[in-house]
Amino acid sequence: MIKTVALMSALALSTSLSFAAQDVVSAVDGTVKKIDAGTKTFVVDSKDGTEHTFRYADDVTVDGAKDTDRAAKGTLNGVKEGSEVAVHYTAVGGKDTTHEIDKIGDDGLKATEGTVTHMDRGAKTIAVKTADGSEETFHLTDRAAKDTGKDVAEGAEKSAKVTVYYTEKAGTKTAHFIKRSF
Repeated sequence: MIKTVALMSALALSTSLSFAAQDVVSAVDGTVKKIDAGTKTFVVDSKDGTEHTFRYADDVTVDGAKDTDRAAKGTLNGVKEGSEVAVHYTAVGGKDTTHEIDKIGDDGLKATEGTVTHMDRGAKTIAVKTADGSEETFHLTDRAAKDTGKDVAEGAEKSAKVTVYYTEKAGTKTAHFIKRSF
């Protein structure tokens, strides 16, 4: 009986761990090399020179692209070959699947560089001191809060050099992607 209970507990734990592992969100930034709307895939050449192929879900959203409210469901509206992007993805069924893409660069999200002075995960905010000495505070999207925890918090939360990609509405700056600078 004890062996059965132990075996069932181990099986339940391993199943829940495998589901948790599937929910891990990663991010990569780079340039879109190819888009195949028929297979709902696209290829990104990352900044480190690695080529990544992603499948995009029907509920994919593109932040930083113009007229995204009028985009057809399941399209990469505003993203084309040559676009600079940050792709947030999970491994689903052995394939890297994205539900959110941030269009970055001149015609996408705004960017600012600086040093992290404060991060509050509970309030989902991050403060960054820029090169001119001013401090800017950004609200974090849920995805940015998760991603930032992995990248920026490694080592020193404060004093990490970062680039913040954000939107601004009614004076509120919302960070969509934060990249640690080395």
